[in-house]
Amino acid sequence: MSVATKLQSSAKLVSEPRAILGPTGNRVKPSEDPKRKPEVAKKPLRPKKPVPKIPEQVIRNNGSVDSACSSDSSSSSASSAKKMESSRRTVMVKRNEVKNAMDSAGIVENSSPIPGPIRRCDWITANSDPLYTSFHDEEWGVPVYDDQKLFELLVFSQALAELSWQAILHKRDLFRKHFENFDISSVAQFTEKKLLSFRVNGSLVLSEAKLRAVVENAKLVLKVQREFGSFSNYCWSFVNHLPVRHGYRYARQVPVKTPKAELISKELMQRGFRCVGPTVIYSFMQVSGIVNDHLLTCFRYQECNADAKKDSKPKIEETKELNKTLEKNCLSHD
Repeated sequence: MSVATKLQSSAKLVSEPRAILGPTGNRVKPSEDPKRKPEVAKKPLRPKKPVPKIPEQVIRNNGSVDSACSSDSSSSSASSAKKMESSRRTVMVKRNEVKNAMDSAGIVENSSPIPGPIRRCDWITANSDPLYTSFHDEEWGVPVYDDQKLFELLVFSQALAELSWQAILHKRDLFRKHFENFDISSVAQFTEKKLLSFRVNGSLVLSEAKLRAVVENAKLVLKVQREFGSFSNYCWSFVNHLPVRHGYRYARQVPVKTPKAELISKELMQRGFRCVGPTVIYSFMQVSGIVNDHLLTCFRYQECNADAKKDSKPKIEETKELNKTLEKNCLSHD
């Protein structure tokens, strides 16, 4: 090959365009390489797909696609806020209309929140004996004015020295069977032989001393009835026929005895009652409702107060009439 031919081929190589970075990638511009123009047109490197036109409504609902749609988005948000405000006002108007209709019809709307679990005294828990829980909810602290019932509760309070309330409640039917449903006149006539027959599985329901005390106390209750008209009148006279409400907040504040219990205990002992110490008497006062020792947080505190108000007024009037009768009898004997 001649030198001229070599120079011509070198010149052709130098004159070929150099690839540059265009807007669509590292390709040669079509204007600078006319020979490759048809090849690029036939087989594009990245064919463009047609972009579907987005409806205007979609753009408004889904927010701005580009900066040109920002004004549409803000106007749509403002429109939505107005609609929400209008809807809220409509609901409020309808609600007021319903409330006014209920008021005119005498219907009271229950706007209180959904009640939670019932609050009881701290010594009643979720694991407590159901019988004990029912006793707390239905009997303990309820004012009692019936002599036979008071005598039964006095016997149970004496039994607390040997048994728990749970054990007593489970044996309650047995106690009632042995003591003839706590009929005071019947118990006062029990003999030693009958007392010793109160055996269950070879053991007495109470100790012999306690059983004898029950019989002796029944005899003394009969004397109190003759003197004061009723055992109830005698027991309630120590608190002016109105239950004592301490209003304790915590179980640790509840005492096992009080000066009033000590006073009643001393009075009973002077009359010959047995097994009636201050602790026994205070338990008796609690269970018979003479004292309301439900905690302030317990739902039974207010209920027992309501029961006391309902029952105390006729009992007070009855007691006044009874005292007048007793005074007249005493004057006539003098």
